Amino acid sequence: MTDSPAARAYKNFTPRLGIYRITHLPSGRSLIGWSLHLEGILNRSRFQLGLGGHPNKAMQRDWNADGQDAFRFEILDELKPSVPGDEPTEDLKELLALWQLQLALPPEQRY
Repeated sequence: MTDSPAARAYKNFTPRLGIYRITHLPSGRSLIGWSLHLEGILNRSRFQLGLGGHPNKAMQRDWNADGQDAFRFEILDELKPSVPGDEPTEDLKELLALWQLQLALPPEQRY
C-alpha cells in the first residue's frame, strides 16, 4: 500500500522552532514566547482569542475590546536544531532571554 501525497507530506513535515510575539497594536503590549511549533502556537492563540478562552486574561480583554485587526502575530526568530528531530528547549529559552533583553519592553507593555 502506498502513501498518498498528503500522507507523505505529513510524514516529512518539520515544524519551525523559535521565538514569536503577539502584539496589541493600540497599546503596544506584547506577549513574547518560544515554541517547538511556531505556526501551531500562533494559530492556537488566534483560535483561543477568537473563542474567548485565551489563558492570558489581559490579552483576551484587549481582543474582546478591539478585535483581531488590533493584533499582530509574528515570528521573531527561528532556530534550526543541530540534530534533526531534536527539541532544543534550553537553546530556545536562551534565545527568548536574548530577545527580551533586546526588546527591553517596560512592564506596562508586557502581557
